[in-house]
Amino acid sequence: QQCCVCGSSGAAITCWELSCKQSFHLPCVQRLSTSCLAHPFALPHRAFCSCHRPQQAVDSDPEPHTKCLLCVYLLDDTKSYTTMVCPVCQRAWFHRHCIPRHALRAGILTFKCMLCRDKEVFQHEMLRMGIRVPTR
Repeated sequence: QQCCVCGSSGAAITCWELSCKQSFHLPCVQRLSTSCLAHPFALPHRAFCSCHRPQQAVDSDPEPHTKCLLCVYLLDDTKSYTTMVCPVCQRAWFHRHCIPRHALRAGILTFKCMLCRDKEVFQHEMLRMGIRVPTR
């Protein structure tokens, strides 16, 4: 099968959506530049193409000049695949590539929203969105 990310043959992973025929290589999905999503650490193992990846159910976009709470760089003015928000307070915005580093440092015991301090809903949402939270 042909990889929908790089175009080469030998793609072994298909989209979790049953009706979707998109296939890809695991290294292609794991690159930060792609909009595909893989959950290799969750059971069952799942992968999603850019059309069927989980979306955050957020009603608002970040305010203009909103900064990531982790790296303090500006975010896009509209919600997108590269920006994430706390599902509880909906005021804590992050770059998608900043969250895994925070989760790795914090671990499951202390990984929580930096503003509202919610742990349970925040961790569940991050796991659903493909962020691995280590159990150390």
